[in-house]
Amino acid sequence: MKVSSVLDGSMAGDVGFDPLGFATNMKDLSNYREAEIKHGRLAMLAAAGWPISELLDKKFASILHLPTTLDVNDRVPSLLNGGLGKVSPIFWGFCLGLTAAIDLYGIQRQKDVHNTNYIPGDLGFDPIGLYPLEASARKEMQVKEIKNGRLAMIAITLFALEEFLGHSGVVDASSFFFEPVWKSIPEGMDSMTNSGYIK
Repeated sequence: MKVSSVLDGSMAGDVGFDPLGFATNMKDLSNYREAEIKHGRLAMLAAAGWPISELLDKKFASILHLPTTLDVNDRVPSLLNGGLGKVSPIFWGFCLGLTAAIDLYGIQRQKDVHNTNYIPGDLGFDPIGLYPLEASARKEMQVKEIKNGRLAMIAITLFALEEFLGHSGVVDASSFFFEPVWKSIPEGMDSMTNSGYIK
């Protein structure tokens, strides 16, 4: 397969994979990476927030004397599950406003920083100083972020499909991830014994 000359490996996470030939020049590649970083970061938040909301929604709703947003099968509101109307319009407005503010800040930052120095997704936000000073360590951190973001985008897609097709929450379908190991191992052994895997 012919690899575009734009995909020269200089960008973190670039392995020369562009089978549909989207990246025809550096400007397009930079825009695609900016979008990929944004989607990856959002997916990482969602991949953590989805099961946390299934675990804690009923508890918080009961404390605040509000109706739960989970459906009868303990599924979160989503495009495929329905139930998005249960979420407060104030919350949607806050999310939209915050997202627009972050996006506008990113666009302004991209204009302020010289194009040669700008790294897609760099908002200059590092309140606890995790971003290393050394160039090679920075590149390694960028690769880790892009790989985790890609994995999270796949995970959140699978969460949505699993809940839509399986008609149960992610936490219910994979409870062994969300319970103490000493509780989940005996339950797993019981289910394997009852299904005939272990005699």
